[in-house]
Amino acid sequence: MAAEPWNKVNIPFPSAVSSVRTQFSATTGANVKAVLVENEKVLKLIQSEILQTEIRVLYELLYILNNSYRGNKTYKALQQVEQCINHLKNMKLDIALQELNDLCPNRIQRGVSIKSGQGDVPSQPMLEWLCLKVLGAAQLMSCTLTRCNKAFVLTKQQMKWEEFVILNMVITSMLSRLWVIFRGILLSLSTLYPQLLELLRHVAHAQPMPFLTDFSLPADMAQFLGPADGFFLIKQSKHDSQVKDPKESQKGIKISSFKLKNKGQTWKANEDLGVAIKRVLDTDMKPFLEVFRNFTEGTTIPQEIDRTYEKKEEFKAKVRNATTFTDMATHLDQMILWCRSEGMGKEKRLLNFLRLKCQKMKSLEEAGYNVQKKLRTFRQEACWASSPQGSHRPRAQNRRPGWLC
Repeated sequence: MAAEPWNKVNIPFPSAVSSVRTQFSATTGANVKAVLVENEKVLKLIQSEILQTEIRVLYELLYILNNSYRGNKTYKALQQVEQCINHLKNMKLDIALQELNDLCPNRIQRGVSIKSGQGDVPSQPMLEWLCLKVLGAAQLMSCTLTRCNKAFVLTKQQMKWEEFVILNMVITSMLSRLWVIFRGILLSLSTLYPQLLELLRHVAHAQPMPFLTDFSLPADMAQFLGPADGFFLIKQSKHDSQVKDPKESQKGIKISSFKLKNKGQTWKANEDLGVAIKRVLDTDMKPFLEVFRNFTEGTTIPQEIDRTYEKKEEFKAKVRNATTFTDMATHLDQMILWCRSEGMGKEKRLLNFLRLKCQKMKSLEEAGYNVQKKLRTFRQEACWASSPQGSHRPRAQNRRPGWLC
């Protein structure tokens, strides 16, 4: 089965004149102006320095990761995104749109043509060829967005596994920016296509020279892309989140609760998650004032301090009683989760580093090596990592230089 005429990298150029002279009215001038405006938007996005920078970043990442990352699914997904970008370059869409910009009369020429009643416009074969280019580019942009989504999901999955965190952060940020730019190109193409069809109808009525005989151009871009990819063309208004009807706005308001740790009381507040946060607290502010009064008087909240101190002492006791690195790894995992829930960033980072070291020693222990001396030193480091503020980091002792006999 032959491929569709739009589904080609190099669509054959029509062997016909590029422009014709037809009757030129104010309606024709407005139509030509609309085509030029939408065409300029597409050209600005394709030739933008931001897009070229992101493409260079993608090329550099693929070049660097070619050897060490070749079998990874994320790397293969990035290669698919690169293929779509290369197809867009090989299409030479920017050259075709620039040629359309040159064929359409400018503002002064349109004014003269309206007065004289005659003017030069792109011919029917040229406009049909450009419509095929726009359709192919729109389908390619839709495919690129789908592959960016796939690569983003795979990268996010690796971040959940805590693998190559910094690299995956760079990849996700790059894919996000590429997705936004390519979606902007797709939206611009979807608005350019109806203007081209409108101009094509006028030119075909005045100077009929059909170029496409076996293919009829679709009337709408969403109809051409289909329901699977048509949601990319849905534009979200800036004011969609603001509901005009107050009754409807009350439906979207959710109740959130704020709990004071020292009093154990729960305060309810109205929180609008879409637009602005509206909090209606009770008028009794005594619990809040008592908290600040404690800080001003120099007193502390003993419950929180005692609970944190007891948890750390419990962890230290477990570490001292651990006889193997397997038990040590279990205690470290529990303590890391607790530090993460309490927002102890420094302790969590130190314990994460010790967990990597513990995993290495655990593998040596399972292989049959004697690691008891390492375990004693590791206990001291783990106790220090849980409370790093008031003590110095322990250093390995009883080391003899290799040249002493």
